Amino acid sequence: MAAAAKGGRSRTVPRRHRAGPGPAASHHGGERGGNTGSVSGRKDPFPGPAPLPRPRVKRFLRGTKEKAPRATSQRLRWHLKLSGQREEAAAARAARLDLLLPEEPGFLEADPGEDTSTVTQGDIAEAVDIASAAKHFELRLEQFGPYRLDYSRNGRHLLLGGCRGHVAAMDWQTKALMCEINVMETVTDVAWLHAETLLAVAQRRWLHVYDNQGLELNCLKSFPGVLRLQFLPYHFLLATANETGFLQYLDVSVGKEVAALCTRGGRLAVMTQNPTNAIVHLGHSNGTVTLWSPNVSEPLVRMLCHRGALRALAVDPTGTYMASAGTDRKLRLYDLRTYRTLEELALPRGAAELAFSQRGLLAAACGDLVQVYKGVGKEQPPQIYLCHQPPRAPHGLRFCPFEDVLGAGHAHGFTSILVPGAGEANFDALENNPYRSRRQRQEWEVKALLEKIPAELITLDPARLGHVDTASLQQKRQERIQRLGFDPQAKVKFKPRRRVKGSNVLHRKRKVAHEEQRVVIRQSVEQRERERKERTKERGKGAPPPPKRGALDRFKK
Repeated sequence: MAAAAKGGRSRTVPRRHRAGPGPAASHHGGERGGNTGSVSGRKDPFPGPAPLPRPRVKRFLRGTKEKAPRATSQRLRWHLKLSGQREEAAAARAARLDLLLPEEPGFLEADPGEDTSTVTQGDIAEAVDIASAAKHFELRLEQFGPYRLDYSRNGRHLLLGGCRGHVAAMDWQTKALMCEINVMETVTDVAWLHAETLLAVAQRRWLHVYDNQGLELNCLKSFPGVLRLQFLPYHFLLATANETGFLQYLDVSVGKEVAALCTRGGRLAVMTQNPTNAIVHLGHSNGTVTLWSPNVSEPLVRMLCHRGALRALAVDPTGTYMASAGTDRKLRLYDLRTYRTLEELALPRGAAELAFSQRGLLAAACGDLVQVYKGVGKEQPPQIYLCHQPPRAPHGLRFCPFEDVLGAGHAHGFTSILVPGAGEANFDALENNPYRSRRQRQEWEVKALLEKIPAELITLDPARLGHVDTASLQQKRQERIQRLGFDPQAKVKFKPRRRVKGSNVLHRKRKVAHEEQRVVIRQSVEQRERERKERTKERGKGAPPPPKRGALDRFKK
């Protein structure tokens, strides 16, 4: 029999802190050869902060430093240097605090000669603690299924949407029901917005927005026939794919449609997003996968993934790997850095739903069976980690953030499955806090709105936004030289020598500031004067005089 255990991780004993010198220390220190800076009078053999390995610090650095041209302004150089120092200090501080994270990720360890795929949910519930065992439950909702589901970003709240109009929002850990309504219309998909107070429901005709009490806030008639929903949290954008082949973006912060793109790919029933760069992936009936941004009317990338129609798509949280399943009963893994196939698995019944966990586990709904694979992106092919059979074939799969839980919606309701090692053990309380209060949620919402990323910055490679385009800088410089007639950066600016009081430094600066420009202007004036004299000579040789202009001739076109 297998048991759920927690992975071990070595802990580093913190270096003892040095105390400041007190009166006793200074008294004894003088007798023993001077003040050593400690209460006991002994010298610290390891002065200063404890050293940090560079690989540990690099985990918290965002991107690489850009080798830009040297800034001409001294103030700008000082500002860039200070920003780099602050970034290094923040990464070092995060690496030091990484040792203080209390939780560690768990995993499922099988006995010798036993496979973890044979372990049932009952065995796992018996081996874990009572609080974890309570997270495995089943909701019997046989009248309004099959169900689509979505978890909030902090992993605290669950949203269910039945195909026959049943919509329910709840705190799934305490089993407290927030709202339950029946929209009396077909529901194709549901999604939480930026907070657990707003939810979007894709109904048969239009897109509707409700609050957590079940009150309808808005009916968006410009979004008809929506089949799939994806919310981009850092951009406050709700991406919708409808049955006519249109991909539309809604800015929920201002309630305005940002873009409406015609994909020319037919009915869009397969959609997912890349969490790292907010690129939307669409699956089409001709076996292709297209990558979209709201700034471009054409797909950024077009990949031929299957010989049949696409059934499911999923992208891992790191944005490195993409899993796709088609009607050809193949499950393929792709590397989004090179757009090449890494693995190909032949499934007996194909996969209708795919989902990645925070720690890289891949869940696939194969008929009426849910299979969880581990080792995605490794040298060896992925292996089956867990198997579970819900009462009916799953219609929706989602991993709960920061929990070892996989939610599956089917025709008979909802099933919560325990998957050890699926969720991230530690959460950032400033980003996603499952235990935040109402006041903390309001403050976070205001801060998130102030830090909202514009939709114009959505690109395939977000790291390129901080790069300097040296080619454009050179082109602008050449255009400026042609426009002015001289290179303002060719000569170093004149710095007058310091003199005694009373000297007019400003006058000397102005005297030599535009010396080269004066030469160019003087030459152009002399050239015009020569041309005028030549015209006067030609006119004196017999050329007819120019007609006289009246006072009103200047208004003629």
